[in-house]
Amino acid sequence: MFDGFWENVSRYPRYFITIILGVLLNTFSPLAPLFKNPASAIATISLFVGIIVFTIFTLRAMLGLSTI
Repeated sequence: MFDGFWENVSRYPRYFITIILGVLLNTFSPLAPLFKNPASAIATISLFVGIIVFTIFTLRAMLGLSTI
């Protein structure tokens, strides 16, 4: 009944890593052409930084953490 149980369990981390890499590649591959032009690359990076900063400030305000 439990033949090869640990062998099967040991495959899950590899499967998880494969799924995560596939999601990341499919998410960011359409953005690759934007980095060929310096102006669009700066705009894209600025957008990502802005989204991250906005999220951080929003979560800090929602959780009642001290402001900067």
